[in-house]
Amino acid sequence: MLQDTPPKLTFTQSFQKLIRSFGYAFNGIKHATLTELNFRIHLVATLLTVLAGFALHINYNEWLWVGLCITLVLVTELLNTAIERLTDLVSPTYHPIAGHVKDIAAGAVTIMTFFAVITGGVIFLPKLINLIHHAA
Repeated sequence: MLQDTPPKLTFTQSFQKLIRSFGYAFNGIKHATLTELNFRIHLVATLLTVLAGFALHINYNEWLWVGLCITLVLVTELLNTAIERLTDLVSPTYHPIAGHVKDIAAGAVTIMTFFAVITGGVIFLPKLINLIHHAA
């Protein structure tokens, strides 16, 4: 049996579709920012980390690690939020498996956050210790 192929989009239609998809993505980020306390906490941590990076003059490679950690924590938190929302939709009443799904997604955020904190410690602690020694 032959399947109907979708009509081929023009360049303009494809570009408009791409722009709309970015709009949906930014709406998702905005929604998470407005409704999710943990996402806002991660955004504040991001701001403080970036400010500390500038204040302590971290180098290029350190910025790459910090940027990677920030990105992975934020992405993991967004995925956790999406999984929680979807779980609530398909299982509006409590079900143990739904609870496990949400706990596992939260666990992923926790693991990523631990990695980010350890990475931040490796990068920032020596600089802070050095700053304290020079100030004393």
